[in-house]
Amino acid sequence: MKHLWLFLLPVFFLFSFSKVKHPYHVGSVEINYNSQSKSFEITGRFFLDDLENGLSKKYGGSFHFNDEKYKTRLNQAVEKYCAEYFKLKADGRFLKVNYVGYEEDSESVNVFLESETAAMPKKVEAAVSFLYNLFDDQINIVHIIVNGERKSEKLTYPNRYLYQHF
Repeated sequence: MKHLWLFLLPVFFLFSFSKVKHPYHVGSVEINYNSQSKSFEITGRFFLDDLENGLSKKYGGSFHFNDEKYKTRLNQAVEKYCAEYFKLKADGRFLKVNYVGYEEDSESVNVFLESETAAMPKKVEAAVSFLYNLFDDQINIVHIIVNGERKSEKLTYPNRYLYQHF
């Protein structure tokens, strides 16, 4: 019995480093107010395969982040996807949010957005529903940072709205 770990260790590594789907559907979104540019800088982080599948379900066809021939199509799709699944308000006013681009990591994708300018907000509201079109157990961890003060909240499908006072 004490040598059971010798059996379990290879099994752990097999599942940890294989292409087996991950059992959790989670993403994170950081909404950071930049007092220099007077805008919000937003970074969304998602599992690469989840975002590919979410885009495929929404727009049809295949999307592959690690394939250069899909880059133009991916940029267009990710921009549309972000416009639909992310909204931002500061002090009761909807802000226009612009898509900046994305960056691939080995198993994740970072999506970059930036809002139009706004005065230092006292209240920030967001609607975040990334990957809700794909998973009914999706969790998005949202961090809002204003003037160095960080407030975080977990949004679990179907909950998509949050607000914070600063």
